[in-house]
Amino acid sequence: MATVVIAEEIRSLLADRPLPGHAVEWLSGASPTPTGAYDALVPLLSRAVGDHEFEGLPDLAIVANCAVGVDNVDLAAAARRGVVVTNTPGVLTESTADLTWALLLAVARRVREGMDLVQRGAWEGWHPTQLLGLELNGATIGVVGAGRIGQAVARRALGFGMRVLYVSREAKPAFEAATGAHRCTLDALLADADVVTLHVPSSDETRGMLGREQLSRMRRGALLINTARGDVVDEAALVAALDTGHLGGAGLDVFREEPSVPGELRRHPRVVALPHLGSATTVTRRAMAQLAIDNVAAVLSGRAPLTPVTIDGDLGSL
Repeated sequence: MATVVIAEEIRSLLADRPLPGHAVEWLSGASPTPTGAYDALVPLLSRAVGDHEFEGLPDLAIVANCAVGVDNVDLAAAARRGVVVTNTPGVLTESTADLTWALLLAVARRVREGMDLVQRGAWEGWHPTQLLGLELNGATIGVVGAGRIGQAVARRALGFGMRVLYVSREAKPAFEAATGAHRCTLDALLADADVVTLHVPSSDETRGMLGREQLSRMRRGALLINTARGDVVDEAALVAALDTGHLGGAGLDVFREEPSVPGELRRHPRVVALPHLGSATTVTRRAMAQLAIDNVAAVLSGRAPLTPVTIDGDLGSL
């Protein structure tokens, strides 16, 4: 019988006996990663798993991250020890695309400012130039990272009558045929898009990819939406671009130092900020938790993992 450590936070999303035939220990987010003869670990993205943790878990066979990203896992250290690492791609595509559009619409139509006006009792009635926003019909959306989520966001853009540009390592012919999307460089996308939406993983290639210089290349009044990873955007540069009026607004679900959110972003009237809700539907979170458990069950029974991640692998987000 193997012993599996599972994040306590996903307990309510799973069956009472998630791994029949194996012993389960539940680990709260406030507790350190245990040491000893444990065979599998199912952590959240908030738990770092690196050399130190692997040294204390010599029997570990798998780290089944309950997330698409694996920023918290040292993949090189896992590979050196022969530990399988898995994630939960695919099952959160539609919910994250929906949340991206919730942010996009809220920023485009200046929902935060309108709500504030009403809540303060400062609304004096309808006015023809009050809180004018971006007309999406006929506008251009730029999708940075045409993986599962990026493509799902682009499909939704068709219903709003938007033209689609995208950045990707490789061309996506089927995606282009279905949406009319045009592949281009990041510089060309930034210069032409009315809305830029980010769907890339955190990596050496993408960290800080939108800094002061890149933000300055965006069209004046353009909107930035980020439901990918917080460290993809230079937050100080973003605040500056908003303060000068160069950018028209930003919708953010992720931040560089979560759960800390810079006050300048929290308070900015042109920013809609959410607490990492991209996959936060009951259906999706249950599917994520179950996929992590299914990966553990497969590896412990000697079968191949369902959704493995390798040190040089593509997380499906580019």
